[in-house]
Amino acid sequence: MGGRYYEDFEVGQVFRHAIRRTVTEADNVLFSAMTHNPAPLHLDREYMRTESEFGQPLVNSFFTLGLIVGISIHETTLGTTVANLGLEDVRFPAPLFVGDTVHVETEVVGKRESRSRPRNGILTLEHRGYNQRDVLVAVCKRNVLMLRRPG
Repeated sequence: MGGRYYEDFEVGQVFRHAIRRTVTEADNVLFSAMTHNPAPLHLDREYMRTESEFGQPLVNSFFTLGLIVGISIHETTLGTTVANLGLEDVRFPAPLFVGDTVHVETEVVGKRESRSRPRNGILTLEHRGYNQRDVLVAVCKRNVLMLRRPG
């Protein structure tokens, strides 16, 4: 198990995750198709070239969100998460494009014991995703119910 228990986290702790991922056109098209999102914003290169300020398709923001959280899991919550409780303050301050390489950092921004579940604690983690030029492309806060250390 690679994850950490509730007690292993401290507010202010920052994880700079080693895994990076270059986003492919297949990622963007497959994810958009699997989630029934036909928006030309993600799928129509010619439309985006001629009708948008970006000049090329944008990577689906929900793929981006899933990617930044997913990259964080191994070094933080793998096997020690009971449940995700919710996401808040989700923002995409800059576009992500096919061919961009994402790297992620996670900061522990909140921590409290569960009042209703004594074997668990609640963390608030802020996940931040950057492209290869260190431009912030996605950020969210994730509230997660965590296992406490056994014994």
